[in-house]
Amino acid sequence: MKTALTIAGSDSSGGAGIQADLKTFLANDVYGMSAITAITAQNTRGVQQAFILDADLLEAQIRSVFDDIRPDAVKIGMAGNSDSIKVMTRLLKEYQAENIVIDPVMVATSGAKLFNNEDADIYYHELFPLATVITPNISEAEQIQNTQINTSEDMLEVAKAMAERFKTGVLVKGGHLKDEAAIDVLAYEGEIYWYESQRIDNPNTHGTGCTLSSAIAANLAKGFDLPTSIDKAKQYLTGAIAAQLDLGRGSGPLDHGYHLR
Repeated sequence: MKTALTIAGSDSSGGAGIQADLKTFLANDVYGMSAITAITAQNTRGVQQAFILDADLLEAQIRSVFDDIRPDAVKIGMAGNSDSIKVMTRLLKEYQAENIVIDPVMVATSGAKLFNNEDADIYYHELFPLATVITPNISEAEQIQNTQINTSEDMLEVAKAMAERFKTGVLVKGGHLKDEAAIDVLAYEGEIYWYESQRIDNPNTHGTGCTLSSAIAANLAKGFDLPTSIDKAKQYLTGAIAAQLDLGRGSGPLDHGYHLR
């Protein structure tokens, strides 16, 4: 069985973070492991409290995984802070990790920025270049590139600019664009790939970014190339949204195991 490691925050409600990642790994036939960067008290209505774990403990978790069950892919979600980012960068280089997918969680559910300028600089210039692919949504891509995205053409230009800036694949997710189909664009090794999926009327989309990035990592672990891994991941995500699970009083979680029924 292929293996994957998620380095991310814990979501007590199970809809996002490492909980969503591990469910997604299992649903995509990959053995999942985790290294927790932060513990959050959250539910479908928002984040009530969060605590970033000590960087030494994060390092111990990552080493424990790599020294015993080496992951075939690594997904990185909520990074924590600059100390956490430095640890991740150093260890991923030391262990020569492959198939790294970074879901750049830049803003908390409350709307507050998670990083100060120093944290962001380290995040962008030390961690991003190690990635096989970065998967920002519209707002994250706008923040990273300090620009506005209003159309699919804007998405394309930002994806190309980020791919050149960080020397890695960039998937800009356009699900929040108004008056357009649900489209994403990948800039990768000088090529452009467009992905269009059914826009599903479902307000329960908590954890979609975590789920998509983890599904991409799972497919990379299984040996698929990046464009194919994204295509398969999007098919899985579409099914998880279309299952219309309805839990909680806010934006509820996806049905990660929809295909089991």
